[in-house]
Amino acid sequence: MKFKLKTFDDVIRITRIANIHYFEFTNRFRTQEDRHPFRELIYVDRGSVEVGAEDYEGPVTMGEVIVHRENEIHSIRCPPDGAPNVIIIGFACRDACLDVLARAPTRLTPEQQRLLTDVVKEGRSVFLPPYDVPNLPDMKKREVYPFGADQMIRLKLETFFIELLRSRQSGEILPSSSAPDGKLQKILSYIDENYTQPIRLEELCFLFATNKSSLCRAFREECGETIVAYVNRRRITEAKRYLRDGRYSVTEISAMTGFSSVHYFSRLFKQYEGQSPTEYVGSIRSRLML
Repeated sequence: MKFKLKTFDDVIRITRIANIHYFEFTNRFRTQEDRHPFRELIYVDRGSVEVGAEDYEGPVTMGEVIVHRENEIHSIRCPPDGAPNVIIIGFACRDACLDVLARAPTRLTPEQQRLLTDVVKEGRSVFLPPYDVPNLPDMKKREVYPFGADQMIRLKLETFFIELLRSRQSGEILPSSSAPDGKLQKILSYIDENYTQPIRLEELCFLFATNKSSLCRAFREECGETIVAYVNRRRITEAKRYLRDGRYSVTEISAMTGFSSVHYFSRLFKQYEGQSPTEYVGSIRSRLML
C-alpha cells in the first residue's frame, strides 16, 4: 500500500532573528527614529510608552503589543511620570499576514503573554548578555546552548503569532488551558492590588475561604514560588520602576512599596538584583546612554 505524504502550509515563517531584548527604561527616555530590514515586536510588560511609526502613532500600554513592518520608521518615547518595562524582538518574516499587527496595539491574553515570555526565556539560553542595551548591532550567540534551543525560539515565536492572529480573526479571547484556577487568580489579583500593604497568609485564607496547606501548595505549583517570595518580587519590581523614574528617594520608595524599613528594602533589593538600589539606577542609566 502506498501512502501519500502531505506538505505543511507554513502561514508564518520566521527566517532570522536580530535580537531579544528586555528593557527597563527610565522616565522620559526616548529612542531616535530608526528603520531596518526586519520586523520589530514591542510589548509593554509594565507601564506604557508612546510609539511613533508610519502605521500607528499613540500609546502602547501594559499588556499590549505592536509589531512594526520591515523598513518602517519608528521610535519610542517614555512618559515623564513612568518608567516602563518593554520587550523588543527583531526578526525577519516576509508573511504579509503580520502587517495587521502594525496598525494598532493588540492586547494579549494570559496564554499569549506566557508564549511571549517563553520566547524571551529561550532567548536567554541562546544569546549572551547584555539584553538591555539599545541599538546593539550584534547580539552574540553562546558557543554552547541547550539542544534545539535556537530552533525553539523560532517555533515559539511562530506559535505566538499564530495564536495572536487566530484570536484577532475570531474576535474572541482564547481560553488558557494553563491559566490559574478562578480562586488562585483572584488571590493573585488581590496581591497585585494590595502589595503595598502587609499581606498575611491567615488573611488570605480568611478572605478566600481556604486553608494554609492547600493555598501554599496550589500557589507554589502554579507560580513556582512561595507567597512571600511572590509579594517581595512584586514589590521589588515596582521599586525598580520608581527608582528609574527618578522622582523619589530610596527611603520614599521603600515606604511606597510596602517595606517595613529602608534597611530591609536595601538588603532584599540586593538579594534579588545583585546590587544596591543606587547601583541599579547607575547601571541602567549607563546602559541606556551607550
